[in-house]
Amino acid sequence: MSSLEKLLLPEIRELIHDKDLDTLREVLNRWLPADLGDLLDDLGNYEDTVAFQCLEAELAALTFAHLTWAAQDQLIHCLPETELARILNELAPDDRTAVLEGRDHADVERLLTLLSPENQRVSRSLLSYGAGTVGRLMTPDFIAVKEEWTISQVLEHVRQVGRDSETLNAVYVYDTEHHLIDDIRMRQILLANPESQVRSLMDRHYVALNVTDAEAAAVETFRKYDRSVLPVIDRRGVLLGVVTVDDVLDVAEEAATRDAQKFGGLEALEEAYVATPVLQLVRKRATWLIVLFLGEMLTASAMGVFESEIEKAVVLALFVPLIISSGGNSGSQAATLIVRAMAVGELRLRDWWMVMRRELLSGLLLGLVLGGIGFGRIALWTVFTPMYGPHWALVGITVAISLVFIVLWGTLSGSMLPFLIKRAGLDPATSSAPFVATLVDVTGLVIYFSVAMLVLRGTLL
Repeated sequence: MSSLEKLLLPEIRELIHDKDLDTLREVLNRWLPADLGDLLDDLGNYEDTVAFQCLEAELAALTFAHLTWAAQDQLIHCLPETELARILNELAPDDRTAVLEGRDHADVERLLTLLSPENQRVSRSLLSYGAGTVGRLMTPDFIAVKEEWTISQVLEHVRQVGRDSETLNAVYVYDTEHHLIDDIRMRQILLANPESQVRSLMDRHYVALNVTDAEAAAVETFRKYDRSVLPVIDRRGVLLGVVTVDDVLDVAEEAATRDAQKFGGLEALEEAYVATPVLQLVRKRATWLIVLFLGEMLTASAMGVFESEIEKAVVLALFVPLIISSGGNSGSQAATLIVRAMAVGELRLRDWWMVMRRELLSGLLLGLVLGGIGFGRIALWTVFTPMYGPHWALVGITVAISLVFIVLWGTLSGSMLPFLIKRAGLDPATSSAPFVATLVDVTGLVIYFSVAMLVLRGTLL
């Protein structure tokens, strides 16, 4: 929502509460669908229903597609069936599929009965494809022509059916059995001789998605070929529909959300946060919390092993938070970089050795930087306080050397774990930052106290 529209939000609320619907209609029907979607998301449940009912039919359908899942669900259960039927029938087929999928069977069937026979047939056909496949993203509304048609025939055909098409960026050429044989940009059509045939523009080279492809494959194909729309075919090459870039961007956003959730140390949510029941939300979060809690218990066990060393040199305990946080932070940084690079195709499994070499050097340099700062901090404090005792230099060396090894270990662990997890056939995002941090916490303590036993032997220990 623009800053101007945010300023108008109180006035919109006042019009709703004053029941001045005529003025409300006049104002809202001048807005863009995306801005109306933001407005309805900001309004309360009663307010958004009143505002939505003031929109003209076509604008209401376009706005409905821009709403969050929670706002859509609110309107589905609040709008009269006649008005809900009008909205659902006005929606583009792919947007209607997005509204229907993820709901329970009874709810889907109720909504399907509100559709016209043709829209119901199309919706059932799209829903028949597996969840997470290209078939759920596509729309059957596109421009298709035959190669023997003239450019004049094509333009006349576009005038007749183009209004219902999802996009006019391209026309698709098919044979007598409806096999896709080429795609032609609309720019080529507009600039061609009206009397020439379509085949004169064809090169029979095209990029297409398969209807059973995973959504992630569609995202990668759009990214690779830099397209705004792609045709969809079945295994026999029959042209079924098209997928547009706006739907693919939604898929990419959902995938990024799932990865962020996994990386935050929880299982990915199947539905939007607001649509996820509290008990299911707890279950998704509890699994990883329990695993991480059990892992952190090993930290206490590790400190128990070195109990006698801590009793002899209590000063060592002062630096435990510093030590374990540095290792965990370096590991989380490395894991974040590698998982993201894998997600966008920058890295593949075969690149693990190159990554190890780079992270070995990076970890060593980072460790030296932090180790130097740690030693400098101890040396500086010694000027003002005797808290580190007469052997402060050895304590500083212990901390510095430990930081070098722990940061190096954290960096290598964080960078290699995604490769190991992907090699096992799992999602690299599950090598979450909390998991890496927990692993490095435990091993970092072992490294720290082992270095202390070597450096401080004969003095403090």
